[in-house]
Amino acid sequence: MSAVVCKFLHTRMRVSDLDKSVEFYNKVFGLEVSRRHESPRGSKLVFLTVPNSDEEIELTYFPGSGTVEVQEDLMHLAFEVESMTEFESHAQSVGVPLSDGPTTSSSGSIFAFVDAPDGYEIEVIQRP
Repeated sequence: MSAVVCKFLHTRMRVSDLDKSVEFYNKVFGLEVSRRHESPRGSKLVFLTVPNSDEEIELTYFPGSGTVEVQEDLMHLAFEVESMTEFESHAQSVGVPLSDGPTTSSSGSIFAFVDAPDGYEIEVIQRP
């Protein structure tokens, strides 16, 4: 049987302040803008590249749609880091403290969370 889907491309997240969100993902995680454009219906779109991954994150701002209100535990992104200690130090140095953790799992992974603008949770994981 051939696969119906051949590749995962991107995840879209609506944000209240596009520039603030782009700055957050750049300074905290090192994500880079690959392209910007406006959709036919007027959404402003920014695609962010993720290191060592083909998938992108699409941030969108749709004027007139109101403030984004992310429900607690609705969804999260997860990024692998080489060192939780180094990531935590970096995050604090750019003014983004961990919101939970670090915690060591039963498998030996260490994970923690930071909160993005609009309340999206971002998990960071150091694998054993």
